Formats: sequence, C-alpha cells, structure tokens
Amino acid sequence: MNIEQRIKNLSVPCGKIDVVLDTDAYNEIDDQFAIAYMLKSKYKLNVKAICAAPFHNGRSGGPKDGMEKSYDEILRLLSMMKEEVDVFKGSEKYLEDEKTPVISDAAKMMAELSEKYSPEKPLYIVAIGAITNVASALLLNPKMKDNVVVVWLGGHAHHYCDTIEFNMKQDIAAARVVMQSGVPFVQLPCEGVVGNFKISEPELNFWFIGKNELATYLGENTISEANSYAKGLAWTRTIWDVTAVAWLLNDDEQFMLSRIISTKNPAYDGLYEADADGYPMAYVYHIKRDALMIDLINKITA
Repeated sequence: MNIEQRIKNLSVPCGKIDVVLDTDAYNEIDDQFAIAYMLKSKYKLNVKAICAAPFHNGRSGGPKDGMEKSYDEILRLLSMMKEEVDVFKGSEKYLEDEKTPVISDAAKMMAELSEKYSPEKPLYIVAIGAITNVASALLLNPKMKDNVVVVWLGGHAHHYCDTIEFNMKQDIAAARVVMQSGVPFVQLPCEGVVGNFKISEPELNFWFIGKNELATYLGENTISEANSYAKGLAWTRTIWDVTAVAWLLNDDEQFMLSRIISTKNPAYDGLYEADADGYPMAYVYHIKRDALMIDLINKITA
C-alpha cells in the first residue's frame, strides 16, 4: 500500500462502509452501548458480523469463559433489539507468542472476509477488547493488512505514565502483532483521552431510563454496576467503547480530534517503545464529550 492510500485509509471514511465489531461484551457495561450505537447507525455502517473476544477478570473464570459469556451477551442484545447479525465465537486463550495464531471461528471469518475487500474499499474492524482475534486473523492471512482498517480502543495515552490498560495488558503479543503488521491502524487510548467520555446516574435516569426497552436496559445495567462499588456516593462511569464506533462517524471532526503519528509499539514492560520503522497510524487525542453523548442519546432513545 502506498503512503497516499494509507493516509486516506487513516481518515474518517466517506459514504457507507462495511464493519466487523470485535467485542468482550460481558466484560462490563460499555460494550452494550457500543453495539447498540453501531446498529443504530445504519445510514453509514453496514455491520457484517460481531465477534466475541476473550477476557479475564472478576466477571469470568478465564479467557474462554469470558469469550463464551460475551458471545451470549451479544446474542441477548441482538434479540432485544430485534436485529439479525452473524455472530462468531473468538479465541479461547491469548496469543502464546507473536507468530502463532489462536484459531477460532472469528479469526478465520475475518481472514477470509478480508479477501473480498481492497485498499481502495477496505473492511473496517472495530475492536473494543483484547485484540487477540484480529491479531490471529492477520497471522492467518498476512495479506489481510492491505484490505482492512483496524480501529482499536486500547492502551493509554502516549503521555500517560504507563500502558497497563485492560484491553492491552491482557494480550500484549496480540497488540504488538497488529501494530507492527502494517495494517492501517487507529488508536483510541483510554486514560488520558477516552476517559473523558463519562456519564452519571442523574443523566442515565433523565435521558435513558423509561425511553424504550433498550435505553432502559443500558441505563439500569450501568447504574446497577456502578452502585455495586459506589456505595451510595456520587459517581460517573466512562462508557469507553462508544468512542471507537464514533470514529467511523466522525465527519468534520464532530466527535473527536486525531492526528497522524508514527506507530509506538507496546512493550512487555508496560511502556511504549519507539519504532524507527513504524508505520503511520491515526491517534485520537481528544473526545468532544457533549457532542458525542448527544448523538448517542438521540440514537438509543429514537
């Protein structure tokens, strides 16, 4: 891919595009917002498939269990929304090294589907969890890098003290595979950038709950989880994953600002390392919180 095409593919796409979403949907409460937001943006986003990503925290017994629970959560949300989208199970474990893919239905689907696209008409893959499935697809089909654009919510801001962020730290090898592969890559960092996209209980009660079944589910799910740790105190909750979908909708920079930089790869020591031969990537450095929140509210409650 020549530099002109790469820079074009790192810009917000024009017209209607095909998208695959890769999500650890059961991990917390924000993936559900992102799935709904994507499916409510049909004027621009044609969702080809949704893939379940692995995760391991207090809500799962391990990466496989996290992926299975995410698969079920995706189906639950699609049923609620009365939407029909192909759903694929992803990796049951993280990459063991930077050369060996984890074979899964999701990775095989992405590797095969990418063959139908080109640098001039790419497939957009939005990843909002550990990026194992995408890395495995790239290892299965290295030519895929020319036919897709990867948009990932992962890592922290480059000015932050470390990059020990949930999506990234679970599978550093996968992050390194993707970021060094040469695929056009868009990063939305968590702390220091996307952490600004917060919502509070009064806002959820006012804007979401009671508006429709979906909005009520999203609002009540968020309030329930936040109150489980807030213990009656004031709180705000970041709904991180919405921003990765919003990058695709960011015409005229209405929701966020980004710039082209040379890729910095995550190292195994929890920091970024400079890459003298790093490919250009798009780096989001500011979220326009209110503008994006208004669009999210309007679409979910329509």
